[in-house]
Amino acid sequence: METMRAARLVEPGRMECEEVAVPAPGEGQVLVKTEMASICGSDLHVVFENMFRQELPAPPGYPGHEGVGEVVVSRYPGLQPGDKVLTCPDPFGAMTFAETQLILGRYCIKLPQFDGPVSHLMMAQQFGTVIFALRQKPVDVVGRSVMVMGQGSAGMFFAFMLRRAGAAKIIVSDLSEARLDASRKLARPDVAVPADVGRVREAVMDLTGGEGVDYLVEAVGKSDSLLESVNLARDGGEMLMFGLPDAERPVTFDFHRFFRKRLGMTTTFGAQDEPGQVSFRMALDIISKGEIDVSPLVSHKFPIEDIREAFLTAQERRDNALKVSMTF
Repeated sequence: METMRAARLVEPGRMECEEVAVPAPGEGQVLVKTEMASICGSDLHVVFENMFRQELPAPPGYPGHEGVGEVVVSRYPGLQPGDKVLTCPDPFGAMTFAETQLILGRYCIKLPQFDGPVSHLMMAQQFGTVIFALRQKPVDVVGRSVMVMGQGSAGMFFAFMLRRAGAAKIIVSDLSEARLDASRKLARPDVAVPADVGRVREAVMDLTGGEGVDYLVEAVGKSDSLLESVNLARDGGEMLMFGLPDAERPVTFDFHRFFRKRLGMTTTFGAQDEPGQVSFRMALDIISKGEIDVSPLVSHKFPIEDIREAFLTAQERRDNALKVSMTF
């Protein structure tokens, strides 16, 4: 029996790397030999807060859903052994933390020609979810003011894309000075401010003449940032709630102020099931053409055997961790 290394969630808060059998693909599936896989913010919620209530121990490779690798067996038209692919599986059935991942072929995208490291192309998974959100809920930001709360990888990608879309003033915030420094290089915001309520609100009002921003993206997923978001948007402004909430329980929200300010609020989910995987392909295209430099994001790499240390590094932001990845 052929075996492989695979990490999986075995109990809340604990990932383990094990030797397990290599799965056999069914119709429409492929086997991908994983080269790298990254930890997403949603993975931290799943592992440390048992979000989504997955039956444990979880399947090998779960909950990883950001990866790159090479097709070794294909039962999906259009993919052949040897094809290098970005893997973007449905998060509920994701297995990228496995040396050989089983995945539906429709969740694989062939990698373009690229002279840089494959880790940069892997960033297209997170980048693609951001592009998907902006395409599904389009807002004209040309000449307007924008606030992005949170400068993890998603927040930086939002700031970059909103600048690209013509925003005139961009403010970003984060608790981590290291993330703000990385954002200054990648997204080039007008103002990058530590996520202290008083300082953020002051920066927003100074930049907008006391009105608040036209468009706000919440890319943190914390109840306190959700509560504060209403105070930063102008009357009649628009908000996109992108950050996955840090708990499944209800959170406090100032609906009275939201109502009186006539704000608009949207959310998005399900980029993986977009027909044609258009947003992920756009992300790969932008990275491969050198239109964005994602090198500030790729901060830590661990062998798959050190999965527990990798998750603790990501959760606790050790050594200014931004994007923590697994190698095989």
